[in-house]
Amino acid sequence: MNRFFAFSLLILLVVSAGCARKVVLYEGDQGMTDFTPRNADYDYLNAKAKIVIEEESGKITRGTLSLRAKKDSVLWFTMSPGMGMEAIRGFFTQEKIQIRDRIGRDDVNLTYQEFERLYGLKLSLEIFQNVLWANIPHPVDYQDRLVRIGKKFELTQVRDGVRYFTKVETSTAKVAELTSNSLDDRGSFLASFPKFMDVNSQPFPAEALFKLMYQLPEGSQNTIIHVEWTSMEPTSAPLSFPFRF
Repeated sequence: MNRFFAFSLLILLVVSAGCARKVVLYEGDQGMTDFTPRNADYDYLNAKAKIVIEEESGKITRGTLSLRAKKDSVLWFTMSPGMGMEAIRGFFTQEKIQIRDRIGRDDVNLTYQEFERLYGLKLSLEIFQNVLWANIPHPVDYQDRLVRIGKKFELTQVRDGVRYFTKVETSTAKVAELTSNSLDDRGSFLASFPKFMDVNSQPFPAEALFKLMYQLPEGSQNTIIHVEWTSMEPTSAPLSFPFRF
């Protein structure tokens, strides 16, 4: 269940090919002086990545993922441990999280509210998108705390019982590090983005590290996920999102 949950959660997400194009790193401009963070701009998106998952027991799993997305509407992914075999397929919408586990048969068909009651993590399609593409978790408003320290802005937000602490790099106008924890301490996650790739003059994450703490019947669990993106292709052409239980 730990491995399944980690794969299904975030990150959600992606299949690497040996002939994948070389990633071109994003070189920031002079840097933002006012707080104007960049959000990923796309209609549809197709992406591939390598993934390594380390469970609390010390078990390490390596695999590949393939992600498709329609902005603000759908996140779809498949996961393969190798040999072309699909292990997990996921379908996230504004309403639900749906996971088809072809190996463990631990399928998921939950609303976000049901998911939070079971695992202690408050999630939404918006949060998934923002965490994947290194966007700030929520738009800034008057109740937030924002300060600049050196070459980073630090943003503190509280929404619906969850505190978000975000560091935004001035050179890329993207999130460098995000920490989130529920105020009842049932769940938390950390995301860091050490490198960005240039995709049509936009910065998209080239690498990401995620640390999750969530609840299972046997108690709290911790999982570390490292993602190395090998391709990122925004497009205006519609993509298909095949999914069924």
